[in-house]
Amino acid sequence: MSNPLLAYGELPAFSSILPEHIEPALDQLLAQSRAQLVSILEKARTEGVSVENFLHPLAEMDDQLEQMWSPVSHLNAVANSDALRDAYNACLPKLSEYSTEMGQHKGLFEAFSQLKQSTDFVDLTSAQQKVVDNALRDFTLSGIDLESSKQVRFGDIKKRLSELGSKYSENVLDATHAWSKLIGNASDLDGLPASSLAAAKQAAEAKSQEGYLLTLDIPCYLAVITYCENRSLRQEMYTAYTTRASEEGPFAGEWDNNPLMNEILALKHELSQLLGFNNYAERSIATKMTTRTGQVFEFLNNLAAKSLPAARAELFELQEFAQNNYHLDTMFAWDLPFYSEKLKQEKYAISQEALRPWFPYNRVLEGMFTVASRLFDVSFEEVLEFDSWHSDVRFFNIVSNDDAIKGEKIASFYLDVYARQHKRGGAWMADCKVRRRNSDGSIQLPVAFLTCNFNGPVGDAPALLTHNEVTTLFHEFGHGLHHMLTQVEESSVSGINGVAWDAVELPSQFMENWCWEKEAIPLMSGHYETGDLLPADMLEKMLSAKNFQSAMQMVRQLEFSLFDFSIHCHYQQHQADNTTIHDELNSIREQVAVITPPEFNRFECSFSHIFAGGYAAGYYSYKWAEVLSADAFSLFEENGIFDVASGQSFKQNILHKGGSEEPMDLFVAFRGREPSVDALLRHSGLTN
Repeated sequence: MSNPLLAYGELPAFSSILPEHIEPALDQLLAQSRAQLVSILEKARTEGVSVENFLHPLAEMDDQLEQMWSPVSHLNAVANSDALRDAYNACLPKLSEYSTEMGQHKGLFEAFSQLKQSTDFVDLTSAQQKVVDNALRDFTLSGIDLESSKQVRFGDIKKRLSELGSKYSENVLDATHAWSKLIGNASDLDGLPASSLAAAKQAAEAKSQEGYLLTLDIPCYLAVITYCENRSLRQEMYTAYTTRASEEGPFAGEWDNNPLMNEILALKHELSQLLGFNNYAERSIATKMTTRTGQVFEFLNNLAAKSLPAARAELFELQEFAQNNYHLDTMFAWDLPFYSEKLKQEKYAISQEALRPWFPYNRVLEGMFTVASRLFDVSFEEVLEFDSWHSDVRFFNIVSNDDAIKGEKIASFYLDVYARQHKRGGAWMADCKVRRRNSDGSIQLPVAFLTCNFNGPVGDAPALLTHNEVTTLFHEFGHGLHHMLTQVEESSVSGINGVAWDAVELPSQFMENWCWEKEAIPLMSGHYETGDLLPADMLEKMLSAKNFQSAMQMVRQLEFSLFDFSIHCHYQQHQADNTTIHDELNSIREQVAVITPPEFNRFECSFSHIFAGGYAAGYYSYKWAEVLSADAFSLFEENGIFDVASGQSFKQNILHKGGSEEPMDLFVAFRGREPSVDALLRHSGLTN
């Protein structure tokens, strides 16, 4: 029987992929790639290196491996099982070893160098030139210049980091799903919204239990911590959630990520020093818009200085409100979301839960597609027959409305938005296939995975989203548009590939803006029973509440960003001072936080973005991208939120170009100037 993971060029046959297919497919493709590389380099040597005999066949070789691994990586995140996890983890060292081998391959490096130095280089497209320049930079960052013993050590570090990141993620997933609590009496859940209560009841029924099953999946956790009157239950869930994968809490030490974090930081520091950097923060910004570590601290501390006075005022207002209205003398961390919601109700008479009936998932989806259609001249068509990993998943084609190619399919994406067991929490976009020109001259169209974790339909009611969840969906869709609307034909700089990490969040955060516009909200809202539009008074209240506690939210994100950058930048100093990771987080909180969590809080042990994702010494990118996105959207504020010319300019200068040019150059081409922080401060309500 043929291995479904080796069907190159086709959409993945998810229902046919078994764990036992994974390692053999990878072994076969790695052997095939190594043999192909010998052939490619020999041809380039005899004929003279060129795009046709070197860049394109090399890209196709890499793409074949990517198309085999992408569905495996995706399944590991959305349909995790012990057998799949074992197969996935068995492959990680092999992939890491192969990546290091390619990054330190002298023949490959020499071929790229020859192409760069050839007289033909100036005739290459800007995208092809960027491929070559990025490759030469990445060879340096992969240790091409190191002596052989140091190259071996570099490879060992990369392999170990890959294993540690995977284990970190597994620990968070296992710790999240290990905790649950069955509540027998609905009165113990007073205050919980009806939709959340029904979801908890449905969760219990799914396990043949009576009552209401609470879990640490984010829709359930947020509902309890925000609305439940039962203070001891809020405390219990807060404790379980904030101690996941740590030495504290109900499963203390069982999936403890502390040893992994210490090893990850040590290895990243060693790796950066092998490459001649002082620390991993310097290594991180080598592929970003930022040019020095000091700029990052200056940027974050400047935002903190502008936000802290307002954040302190917001906290004081909350404490005063809770004391005057509820006689609460001491506010604990598990009280903050609860009384914040009470205060929000008092000030604006609006809540996320009250908005749910007006944001049924299908209506939101339809509105999101309409927004994209009006901005970027595309249409969306659902495909009903396709191979999937779960019955919840949907599949769509994107079709161009441009006169030149009207009606042509230009991309596709899978949409998987409901939370469930064996699915990683959070929301993300990942690429299934990348846009590139094939060897026969045809264009391979991009395919994306868009994943969220919302409550699904309950009973006869459709899935109903909070407005926060609507913005999350738009955010991930923005990443998807970046990947799918690219016109670049070189895979390593196509779509989100090759984009500087501190610019990659620009399209995603940019798309969130339409969720707050009076002209756009009617497109994505309508009562799930009557179809009535969101009432004008509710809309006004929602918009008025937009910046409720925005300064507190700002400093919380700055806390995460400064913590991340500091533990990587000041690693050596922390080692000398015996400063632990948790000590440093507490130190950062003393500088920029207005809320001090309880000592048992171990946020860092589930901070997957930096310990198991691509954001190490780069979490600040979210804030920098907010500057870019707010400033980009200010053009639409000036010209109209559906201004055709502005939409076309964003599509042509940002989405079409992917990683083929420097992000600052692309931003300036779109906006006519370099970015300013003013729009972000204004959008956040932090200007006078």
